Amino acid sequence: MNSFTAADCEYMSRALRLARCGVYTAHPNPRVGCVLVNDGLIVGEGWHRKTGEAHAEVAALQAAGANAKGATAYVTLEPCSHQGKTPPCADALISADVAQVVAAMVDPNAKVAGNGQSALEAAGISVRTGLLQDEAASLNAGFLSRMQHGRPLVRLKIAASLDGRTAMANGESQWITGTAARDDVQRLRAASGAVMVGIGTVLADDPSLNVRRDDIDNDGMQPLRVVLDSNLKMPASARMLSLPGATTVFCAHDNDRSALEAAGASVQVVASQDTGVDLAAVLSKLADLEINDVLVEAGPTLAGSMLASGLVDELVIYQAPHIMGSEARGMFTTPQWQSIDQRLNLEIVDVRKIGADLKITARPKP
Repeated sequence: MNSFTAADCEYMSRALRLARCGVYTAHPNPRVGCVLVNDGLIVGEGWHRKTGEAHAEVAALQAAGANAKGATAYVTLEPCSHQGKTPPCADALISADVAQVVAAMVDPNAKVAGNGQSALEAAGISVRTGLLQDEAASLNAGFLSRMQHGRPLVRLKIAASLDGRTAMANGESQWITGTAARDDVQRLRAASGAVMVGIGTVLADDPSLNVRRDDIDNDGMQPLRVVLDSNLKMPASARMLSLPGATTVFCAHDNDRSALEAAGASVQVVASQDTGVDLAAVLSKLADLEINDVLVEAGPTLAGSMLASGLVDELVIYQAPHIMGSEARGMFTTPQWQSIDQRLNLEIVDVRKIGADLKITARPKP
């Protein structure tokens, strides 16, 4: 088992902070940071900003220059060993003659998966892994999900009143939560590869589903807008189709798609399930499109279906301090669970106040 010092932890913590700088721009690549240390001094550091640009290790090596020789590289993910849009980072570290690499975790990508470590060790470079591994995995939970399970990580976002209502009986829902909570949702969108809704939400609200805050450094990147629309009811005049960024509509029946495609949408046919599209098939298709994280902003029908299908990894519930009444719409439409042992158990992992509202983050228990 590898042992690590307090200094090792400090440098890896710095690398993780750097990696978080890519939270809005690195996808579909993982968020990675690197710190180079020589004789107890940081001589170079870097983070991966955007696909096609320098990886964290290369950016740190460029900053260090000749001081990289004999240094220890602290990197939040095993250095890559394959030629992608950029050359292998393991080769760059070898060429720079670093003495040691400390990696938070092994890369789950089958193209790497230990090969980077093997290449470094074959060149005489000592490699240790596992330092702050849980923190590194959490930072790239979506990338890990796509690599290990063949589907993106799914976050279900819901805005609700204290009595669990998401809209009045007539559908009125703007605005349940306050400005601070809505701004926080913008950050969730920016950190996601895709934002997904059902056709009911499109027809009722005509949403934009884009990132609209200038203070979010997303380099103009917009999440893929995903609409689940079994029978292709989506109008070609939908607001989102006139905005920058891409929209993909998943349907279960190959109806006339010409108007939607002429308006700029991509239409994909997947298998049907019950009364809608096969949700697992949609997520598999999104993984093929290199989507790591999906933010579902759904009405109660889609939200309930996602939960009942076991496809939700995390719930983010913004709860406002007001009561909307018993006739208002609920958070989920679920199967008719008859006994208490059929309930879906959750683990609350975070609760914080956002403006006047509460933000509750929870995960389904196995």
